[in-house]
Amino acid sequence: MLPRWWQDALLLLPRLVCGYLLAFEFGAVKFGLPWSPPDHNLGLFEVAFWFPGDVAAYGGLFAVLPGFFAWMGAFSEAVGGLLLALGLGTRVSAFLIICTMLVAIFMQQIQQGMWNTLPAAGFLWAALPGLVLGSGRFGLDYILAKPRRHEHV
Repeated sequence: MLPRWWQDALLLLPRLVCGYLLAFEFGAVKFGLPWSPPDHNLGLFEVAFWFPGDVAAYGGLFAVLPGFFAWMGAFSEAVGGLLLALGLGTRVSAFLIICTMLVAIFMQQIQQGMWNTLPAAGFLWAALPGLVLGSGRFGLDYILAKPRRHEHV
């Protein structure tokens, strides 16, 4: 928590935008959740059929375990994005998002030029304050930890 409420409010904005876009736009087309587009025919927690093939093309360990890495990447975007937006498990979800965005930048997008890395880099930078500072006072982490904060006073 930062010293002033408006500072926490400034942390809330990128956390909400990043989390919403990852959960409801980018992740929902790769990972089956109740809000995934119906025309994608994804079952609950199912990865889109095309995504493991994209991940395998990165080579190395990604080619050995493409299903695992596709599931982790899609999960971190869809579920991690939702958790980030809610401020629940903020540091863990931010860490997963940052790892996924680093893979997206360096294994997928940088080959097409720096301009193509901007969406993933934006998500990475928007998740970074959540990793370092947590949710702030406008997140579920803060609300759930409130009783514990008074025990040490």
